[in-house]
Amino acid sequence: MASSPPSKRRRKSLTIDDAFETLLATSSSVNRLSPVVVFAHGAGAPSSSEWMIRWKDMLGKALHAVEVVTFDYPYISGGRKSPPKAEKLVPHHVEIVKRATAKYPGHPLVLAGKSMGSRVSCMVACEEDIHPSAIICLGYPLKGLKGDVRDQTLLQVTVPIMFVQGSRDALCPLEKLEDIRKRMKSISGLHVIDGGDHSFQISKKYLQGKGSSKDEAESLAAQALATFVSGFLGWL
Repeated sequence: MASSPPSKRRRKSLTIDDAFETLLATSSSVNRLSPVVVFAHGAGAPSSSEWMIRWKDMLGKALHAVEVVTFDYPYISGGRKSPPKAEKLVPHHVEIVKRATAKYPGHPLVLAGKSMGSRVSCMVACEEDIHPSAIICLGYPLKGLKGDVRDQTLLQVTVPIMFVQGSRDALCPLEKLEDIRKRMKSISGLHVIDGGDHSFQISKKYLQGKGSSKDEAESLAAQALATFVSGFLGWL
């Protein structure tokens, strides 16, 4: 008799290495560990932006994804520059996710997003008929335009979340994120891009002082999120 997947309560006590070893031991096909990733854009740029294209490629390679699905929210397609409230974007996002999972039945689902797209991804993960194995938040916009801390959705999510944040990101003070992570129901990971802003841009002077490059900084981030996410693929 096959063993049941670990409960969400038990997950908290397991290490990522334990999870991945269990998954490899019970999986009949390594190929089925390849996730389908649904990757949502941020508020100011569409899925065709250079940033989204670059990170789509990095996510696909880091996670060995069967496909990284990108899309534009309706306000972008309609020619609007400003998005509506995040909640209004959830139904369209859900439909994209359902199409992706129908195309790749049996493959784990990973939700990923840039800024606003990561916040909406967390809302989508709370929908009853959506079952992701993990969420990747690239520059989570923790602070609203009025300075309010938007933690309600994060405190509701039960799916493992990986945060990648720039150390200079004004929209997500790291000390506030750390406080929220302690109160979250879900397991979470954090990788900080040293010197990075909300879009992970790092000044040339800072990079020169560190003897590093932007490509190296982003490569380390991709490795960190891959290590985190791989431990949960196929659990749900």
